Amino acid sequence: MHRLNRRFWFLLLTPRLIRLPRRIWLLLLMPTALVALGTIGYQLIDDRYSFIDALYMTVITLTTIGFGEVHQLDDRGKIFTIALIVTGVFGFAYSATEIVRSVVSGEIAGFLGKQHMERALAQLKDHIIVCGYGRMGHLICKEFARLGKSFVVIERTGDYLKDFDHPHGIALVGDATSDEMLRRAGIDRAQHLVTVMASDADNLFTTMSARLLNPRLLIVARVEDMQSEQKLKRAGANRVVSPYQIGGTRMAHAVLKPTVVDFIDLTTRTEHIELQLEETQIEANSALAGVNLRDTRLRADHQIIIVAIKKASGHMLFNPPPDSVLDVGDILIAMGSLDHLGTLGQLAKAKNSP
Repeated sequence: MHRLNRRFWFLLLTPRLIRLPRRIWLLLLMPTALVALGTIGYQLIDDRYSFIDALYMTVITLTTIGFGEVHQLDDRGKIFTIALIVTGVFGFAYSATEIVRSVVSGEIAGFLGKQHMERALAQLKDHIIVCGYGRMGHLICKEFARLGKSFVVIERTGDYLKDFDHPHGIALVGDATSDEMLRRAGIDRAQHLVTVMASDADNLFTTMSARLLNPRLLIVARVEDMQSEQKLKRAGANRVVSPYQIGGTRMAHAVLKPTVVDFIDLTTRTEHIELQLEETQIEANSALAGVNLRDTRLRADHQIIIVAIKKASGHMLFNPPPDSVLDVGDILIAMGSLDHLGTLGQLAKAKNSP
């Protein structure tokens, strides 16, 4: 019991162990200090007061309950009690009022939420960083959340993030062009970065910073002016996407090739579980490495159609023949149901992978 009490006081008196704002800790420590001061004072004033007697006398005095004195007080004791009452009433009232205000205003909840977010950020690995939460950023985050991908979104305008409620996502208010903000988002542990801010200059600067901070990062950048495309690629972007160009081309195809557009929708939208297009990379020591396409029996046993193979050299082999040999590092572009494509993903992994 004594060991438990010592542990309680140790935790109470060590603010660093429980991360709360310093002001909140001071408000919590004020009543504790008053109780300690009163207990010590009664013992010093009158030798008849044991620790329990002095503690009891302090508590009933500070709370103004009005029980009788444990031992008759002399003039010094009465003056000390008056001072303790005056100090304690104002001290307790101020502490209680401020703590309630902090709880009601959400200050404590907000601080604890921030601490939880920082811990979640520290645990992220191989995640995606999205820079910009405008209309396009919102759609991108929605798709990542639906696919169960872990991501962090950075937006300098806090109002844009007030309704952020995507699973698997963490929202940060800040400037994505800042190296410090990218580091806070875990740029060194991230696998992908998507920058979709409205300004080509911001996307260019963010791409350059991200590439310097993580040379292995796969970066996809939005571009408004197609003249900036080469600049973004030179800055380190792996892919540059123009929403207007894609949207215009898609609308033209919807008129000229409507069936083709319907087929693309069928194979790329996640709600159509009966048929999907997916890409899978063959890892070292995979069951598929070194095997020709016919012997894999992907089509015969799993109803998976290999539409194309992207070789490690970058060459794209469309409609590969059955005798095509699959090498380590090849990326298979496959078509099939979600369940069967999941099987392909397992076959493409190394045999000792979990």
